Amino acid sequence: MRNTLLLTALSVLVSAPALAWVPKLEDTTTKAVIDSAYGRRDPVSTYLTLDLGVQDGKFKAGDGVVRAFDGGDACVTDWLAKPADFSGGSRLASMTLSGQADQLFFQAQEARDSFKNLSVKDALAGGATRLPDGQLRVDMEVRGLPSEKARSAYLVRLKGPDGKLIAPVKTSYVNDWKQEEGGWHGTLVYYFEPLKAGLGASDKVDFLVRTEADTSCAYAVTADLSKFN
Repeated sequence: MRNTLLLTALSVLVSAPALAWVPKLEDTTTKAVIDSAYGRRDPVSTYLTLDLGVQDGKFKAGDGVVRAFDGGDACVTDWLAKPADFSGGSRLASMTLSGQADQLFFQAQEARDSFKNLSVKDALAGGATRLPDGQLRVDMEVRGLPSEKARSAYLVRLKGPDGKLIAPVKTSYVNDWKQEEGGWHGTLVYYFEPLKAGLGASDKVDFLVRTEADTSCAYAVTADLSKFN
């Protein structure tokens, strides 16, 4: 689990650098993230999480974050009315966006915990294990999946500025799947290249989701790339 320091990084602080997703790490962002991990400066936001849980008939992430892309408004209305009813398919619980800066934070934190210093030069030189330049990682937490096999039935697309639907360049999942009352719970992972789709690093983007359910319902989840590095 992310520690308190990283959770605090969700807040946009006055002293933090201007926010926008960073497709490729450079000196300024790298130094800010490393200094944040070492406690030398205020935390830097390196990821964005949208809480898609339902409270008082609304999504916790805010109004308008989830809309019906296909199947009509009843798809969203039903989700809000019966968030724990998985008889008609699983539900998204949260969505987290991150990039190279978030991976760097963990690298710097590990170096600090090992009583080592991580320089900007060494961090930029050691990027082989990080995301390729221009890739955005999207973690989708799912509840109520009928089986582990059904993970592959999920369809997720990024909507381009021209309306074109962009498939992920890679899909995976976190090794956190477990069976609960109502079905399987775990995290699906998708990797996209927004810049190649014509989107900007500070744009609001729509991720389109069809669950494993055999229905016409598809959802658009909006995320703001300007809310994190």
